[in-house]
Amino acid sequence: MRALRRLYFVLCCKFSFSFHILVVLSNARLFLENLLRYGILVDPIQVVSLFLKDPYSWPAACLVIVCNAFILVALYTERKLAMGSISEKVGLLIYIFNLTIILCFPMVVVLKLPSITPVGGAFALGIYTILFLKLYSYKDVNKWCRERTQAKARSLSRSLSCPSPPSTSSSMQSYVSYPGNLSLRDIYYFVFAPTLCYELNFPRSESIRMGFLLRRLFEMLLLTQLLVGLTQQWMVPIIRSSMKPLQEMDYTRMTERLLRLAVPNHLLWLIFFYSFFHSSMNFMAELLRFGDREFYRDWWNSETITYFWQNWNIPVHKWCLRHFYKPLLRRGAGKLLSQSAVFFASAFFHEDRMSSAVCADWKGFLILKVSSSSVSGQCSSQDVQTVGIYGHDGTDSTGMVSVQVSSRQLWKCCCVALTHYRSTYRRSHVCS
Repeated sequence: MRALRRLYFVLCCKFSFSFHILVVLSNARLFLENLLRYGILVDPIQVVSLFLKDPYSWPAACLVIVCNAFILVALYTERKLAMGSISEKVGLLIYIFNLTIILCFPMVVVLKLPSITPVGGAFALGIYTILFLKLYSYKDVNKWCRERTQAKARSLSRSLSCPSPPSTSSSMQSYVSYPGNLSLRDIYYFVFAPTLCYELNFPRSESIRMGFLLRRLFEMLLLTQLLVGLTQQWMVPIIRSSMKPLQEMDYTRMTERLLRLAVPNHLLWLIFFYSFFHSSMNFMAELLRFGDREFYRDWWNSETITYFWQNWNIPVHKWCLRHFYKPLLRRGAGKLLSQSAVFFASAFFHEDRMSSAVCADWKGFLILKVSSSSVSGQCSSQDVQTVGIYGHDGTDSTGMVSVQVSSRQLWKCCCVALTHYRSTYRRSHVCS
């Protein structure tokens, strides 16, 4: 029996080693094929130009700066609630209005403002989504502390979020109790801290380790450049070559392009995960002396989908568990209903933000052209905007002009093109 187990272990090790060798060799072949076909396409200046598109008007930066107003509204509301100047119902209405504006305001700006870049729009949407989750947690914890102060707390888990000051005078850090936490310093520390769940007293490290801090900074800069390089070198050429199969509705070639995108997309996801969840969040934690460094667990050892979703993004998992899943259970909802609600809420935030970012990308870079010879009836060539794809490969036989169009113009020209397509069943009028 022991010999069989040893043989099984050896065979598994050899199979695993061979599999990893095959993966490395196949990916190396794909990368070499890409270099031979397209040459070196990496251009860091092009990325910088996305941020410096209009150096005198940075809408994404202005949009991020505006979020300070929502932070101050939350702090002012909590102070008034602590003093008893406003009732809990009025405070709840203010929070509902404030959080709703946080969700809707950046989406409207990204979709309606033509000068905002896709990178800046995606960054601003991510900041506002994080701010929404943080302020929601800020509201809940302060409410629990008010209930505890008024001797109405019934749950021990809630009281742990607002502890009393320790009796020992030899503690290394000053503990804060409610309402002493309602200060600008406290709320802005929470806004910049790499966590979504608010506490009155976060665990703190004794000092900042400069060596650790510089290593994380170096990783952030190196991996960001690697992400940009892989996107320019590997993904952009495949996406450009996918335009013709998309317009011709060639499902075989579309599937082939999709499979070709699978490998670089997987690599980009892994690099982004390490860059964000390890390098960036540890950098911020070290800079703020934030003690809780559990940003992810061993999701790579997952045997089930549930284990993966619970361990790859710990800050979001803790927020959902503390502020969404457990409150639903306390109100009598079943486990299945609560899990489904958390799943659909997560899907809403992901799809809502990604859809807005994609719309901003298409709004700025998609330009449609329909030839007047194929447009008949009531639709003339003057009714159709010039359409094409930003970053054309140079074979501009159709005379495309890469200019920006507004969302309304883009929607109008797409409706005209779709109406004509349905009426004639011809695809030749859409230019690549």
